[in-house]
Amino acid sequence: MSGLKEHQKIFIELALQSNALEFGKFTLKSGRVSPYFFNAAKMLNGCNLYELAKCYIEAIKDINLEFDCLYGPAYKGIFLGSIVATVLSQGGTPCSLSFNRKEIKDHGEGGNIIGPDPTGNVLIIDDVLSAGTAARESIKILDNFNATPQIFLVGLDRQEKGESDLSAKSELEKDFGIQVSSIINLDALIEYSQNNQNFNTYILELEEYRRSWGA
Repeated sequence: MSGLKEHQKIFIELALQSNALEFGKFTLKSGRVSPYFFNAAKMLNGCNLYELAKCYIEAIKDINLEFDCLYGPAYKGIFLGSIVATVLSQGGTPCSLSFNRKEIKDHGEGGNIIGPDPTGNVLIIDDVLSAGTAARESIKILDNFNATPQIFLVGLDRQEKGESDLSAKSELEKDFGIQVSSIINLDALIEYSQNNQNFNTYILELEEYRRSWGA
């Protein structure tokens, strides 16, 4: 697995240990039948969240772009943004964090944003990129605050087509000028499987899925 960085291997292993990453037959929201599924919520069930946060932070270092605040879209981005902000603070580089509610609150502090209003260049942190719908929703919210969506970082990029024959990643970068990055993608998952005898039985299905829906 020489092509995979250490934090990528750790991320995959954390996902497997927590059953956040599963192999089998799964029907996605898009109607596509996938040989694998990723549900980051399962990483809350005893996963080493400190190591998970460090995987995201290593990916942030690889991006090498400055940002002013973190934004975690509901719901997965809430806990991911929180653990990343915590570890950044422990390392001496505190960063403001905000996230949205699914429904606008009409009492108390009101509104649909918890935390400070996003400002400046924003790093959006989430779990997975499929068709890019959730990313577009986050970008729209940030535009309402005149903040600049600078980076969209996810744990897993499924490398699938978006609204066209382009990948969701390429579409977002083209349409919004945002940099899209991930800890791992489908290519990395296939490479990991090729070098791990416990998972190499899924390689053919993963490669076939990539040929059918990849971009």
